[in-house]
Amino acid sequence: MISYQLPINSNVSLKVYNILGQDIATLVNEQQSAGTYSVSFDASAYSSGIYYFKLSSGSFNQVRKMVLMK
Repeated sequence: MISYQLPINSNVSLKVYNILGQDIATLVNEQQSAGTYSVSFDASAYSSGIYYFKLSSGSFNQVRKMVLMK
């Protein structure tokens, strides 16, 4: 589960990348109102390993590492 908060209405993009930097999933790509959100990532089709997610909203960008273990 990936959680985030928006202080103001904003266009939000939340993408998942593999270790090679390839975009493998777009979880969110829409205008959202201010508030708290949680997004599920169905990783059943992916191998164990290191993945990254990138959250973009306006001028804000954040990249975080995820470790998938099956």
